[in-house]
Amino acid sequence: MRMCSIASGSSGNCIYVGDGHTHLLVDTGISRKRVEEGLHALEIKGEELDGILVTHEHSDHIQGLGVFSRKYEVPIYATAGTIEGIENCRTLGKLPSGLLHPIETDKPFNLGEIEVLPFAISHDANEPCGYRFESNRRAVAVATDLGMYDDYIVEHLKNLDALLLEANHDVHMLEVGSYPYPLKQRILGNQGHLSNELSGRLLCDILHDGLKHIVLGHLSKENNYARLAYETVKLEVTLGDNEFRGEDLHMFVASRDEVSEILEV
Repeated sequence: MRMCSIASGSSGNCIYVGDGHTHLLVDTGISRKRVEEGLHALEIKGEELDGILVTHEHSDHIQGLGVFSRKYEVPIYATAGTIEGIENCRTLGKLPSGLLHPIETDKPFNLGEIEVLPFAISHDANEPCGYRFESNRRAVAVATDLGMYDDYIVEHLKNLDALLLEANHDVHMLEVGSYPYPLKQRILGNQGHLSNELSGRLLCDILHDGLKHIVLGHLSKENNYARLAYETVKLEVTLGDNEFRGEDLHMFVASRDEVSEILEV
């Protein structure tokens, strides 16, 4: 399996997951042109995609969905609540009929040779979810926009080979920053976003020798920066109650503007 971040951040998200036969996108929260450029780096054409999996209906995850789907007519998979949010988003324009396919959390389905398992997440959207992908005894997952995590999330992220995990904000930067108080409370709340520290603590609960690649994603432009996220998560792992040290991990921060290295497992 392969995974690659085409874009990841508070301003737009698009992740590629695939194998030799099946090509998928998680979210299209960037322009069609940027999605196409990312796919070109992967030597994939838009018409070769087998599906777009949408995590939720916020604009940084769907803003390119209308233009992209009208050109390529790729099937779109999302929970019923997310589909309702997509249909009510006026800025997307009209999607080609028959492209939207409802899915349910904790009910796996297959796209080509990849088994897709949507799992529920806590975020202030209609019916948001993360995704776990398995093929040929390999597993990767995309888990962002987590206001909090619990045993349910931990179970869905165990025994992975690669993971893109949210490290959205530094709590101190957010608290002293310029955001209005209600927005700060939303981000810090159980339906907001995962901080650097919580990202590191979640990682401590799922680390194992087979987790080869960790990508930190969905960083806030205003309340975080790459080096801080990386060092904070690494420190949490080193200090955590586990056998691993932060420097032992193959971990990097996904760029909001550049395509990441292609992770192969």
